[in-house]
Amino acid sequence: MKFLNYILIIFGALIAMYAKAGANQNQYILISGIVILMIGIYRISKTIPSRNDTENDEGTNKNV
Repeated sequence: MKFLNYILIIFGALIAMYAKAGANQNQYILISGIVILMIGIYRISKTIPSRNDTENDEGTNKNV
């Protein structure tokens, strides 16, 4: 699954750059590239643990 997320990011970035390269750019291709890029970034960010969650958990254990 991690490999798929990186593929989505690379694929979305390539599509967005391709749409931006031409003088007569296609807005729909650019938007779809950005959407694919953002889906990949979102999926990766879900796997990163929150720093605030670990600080809150440690803080409550010290007070108990």
